[in-house]
Amino acid sequence: MSNVRNVPGRRGEGRLRSAEWFERRDLDGFLHRSWLKSTGVTDDAFRGRPVIGICNSWSELVNCNVHLRGLAESVKRGVFQAGGFPVEFPVLSLGESLMKPTTMLYRNLMAMDVEESIRSYPLDGVVLLTGCDKTNPASIMGAASADIPAIVVTGGPMLNGRWRGVEIGSCSDCWHYHEELRAGRITEDEWVEIENSMSRSNGHCMTMGTASTMACVTEALGLTLPGGAAIPAVDSRRRHLAEAAGSRIVELVERDLKPSDILTRDAFENAIRVLHAISGSTNAIIHLIAYAGRVGVDLPLQLFDELCASTPWLVDLKPAGRFLMEDFFYAGGVPAVMAQIEDLLHLDAITVSGATVAENIAGAEIVNREVIRARSEPLDEGGALVVLRGNLCPDGAVLKTSAADPALLQHEGRAIVFENIHDLAERVDDPTLDCDASSVMVLRNAGPVGGPGMPEWGHLPIPAKLLKQGVTDLVRISDARMSGTSYGAVILHIAPESAVGGPLALVEDGDLIRLDVTGRQLDVVVDEAELAERRSRWTPPAPSDDRGYRHLHVSSVLQANEGCDLDFLRGRTNVVEDAVTYL
Repeated sequence: MSNVRNVPGRRGEGRLRSAEWFERRDLDGFLHRSWLKSTGVTDDAFRGRPVIGICNSWSELVNCNVHLRGLAESVKRGVFQAGGFPVEFPVLSLGESLMKPTTMLYRNLMAMDVEESIRSYPLDGVVLLTGCDKTNPASIMGAASADIPAIVVTGGPMLNGRWRGVEIGSCSDCWHYHEELRAGRITEDEWVEIENSMSRSNGHCMTMGTASTMACVTEALGLTLPGGAAIPAVDSRRRHLAEAAGSRIVELVERDLKPSDILTRDAFENAIRVLHAISGSTNAIIHLIAYAGRVGVDLPLQLFDELCASTPWLVDLKPAGRFLMEDFFYAGGVPAVMAQIEDLLHLDAITVSGATVAENIAGAEIVNREVIRARSEPLDEGGALVVLRGNLCPDGAVLKTSAADPALLQHEGRAIVFENIHDLAERVDDPTLDCDASSVMVLRNAGPVGGPGMPEWGHLPIPAKLLKQGVTDLVRISDARMSGTSYGAVILHIAPESAVGGPLALVEDGDLIRLDVTGRQLDVVVDEAELAERRSRWTPPAPSDDRGYRHLHVSSVLQANEGCDLDFLRGRTNVVEDAVTYL
């Protein structure tokens, strides 16, 4: 890095952004250097070297991320080895299991934290340490807007859970066994045993839930080193990956390779292909659209459906399949999947490895063809996620077909409407609830505004009376999201949502709902005159909050088909000009 050490003057070609802070010969430069030296470092530790931020979403409130402090030490080792100066800093951490009403409400707040931390400090590059569902997309969104060289190190999945000789996964088996408990087929003591057997190491959910999906999608985008998505959290190879990322970020700074160089339309199409091939979480659709909004790439919701038909489903993981992430890693991980569909990928897309997609996946092989299917023997010829349209969702809705009962993909049934999550909780197990196996459960006021934050309420519990009759799936519709670990014929992300006057607000008990997955249609069979009359009587719900960030969110959030970002956060800032303007 000798070409960037101690270069005088304003930033130009070959000059580090951090030099605006540390190479000045005025009082500000004196103070910047002096205060940094108070931490015990000398001039040689940081002057003229690329300053690498380690953006850490570690928190003891977030079980998925509690081990990231250790990974940060490995990153630092790599940064030092490559001639950089690492500085670790905390950002807001989001944990789906404890944070209410939902981490999705705070994804954009964390993204702001990441962007503003990068924007305001003397950082030349950043390593993003992520784990639980929304810490990954929030960090990427913030870094994409700040647009300095960045690389992601995900925290990795837990080890497989085991109960009485059966491998169990969070939280797909939570839902499964909870239904068994409600139906009276397992005991409370067995339920407690399962609780104690499921989550047995650091790391995020080991099913193909949202955290695992986003780790895989991040690798497909080219934002993390190849092969890194599926390494178990407690495997020493994850520390090896973190060290390599620390070394690699220094090289990215030298090349000035930024997120905007990597997050091209081709990269997004690669990520969508991989999303379908792994039967990933529906939540990835929202996050990818939000990323695209940050870097100015047009990524319409319909593209996800267009790429579905020609992308085979290859990965047999829960909730849609049988296996777990530990098995996926041993079977070959994301490189093996991408190698199977290389004819569908943009192989010349550049990645943070410095190599192209083609170079990253060259020689990748499937080790276990039960976990990762060969292209010639897919689980399904088409992908796993579809986009629906119709008079219930004029701006779209999504359905994970791979996790649904195929018999329900063409269906008509009478609506049972729940006004909100509290109404659902109060009535779903009432033995007098008027429902049968053909019913369509409808939940509203659970979207980006109505939730607020679009909570994971979409996996509506099947009424207890139906569970006891042996019913295992129902068509369920909402403007909510669902956990990527969930399953069923669950239609999500209805846009526009009911709280802003979307058609879901007009559905009444007993209305006929028609689902046609083949035709990509979702409709309420009610004539337009009746719907217009209902709309004339509709009034919006009272605001959920009138203060702080929640108020800002509700007043500025975009709908699901636009990525649920805040409208004023789309696009990028100019961190180079910031440094010149304010220093």
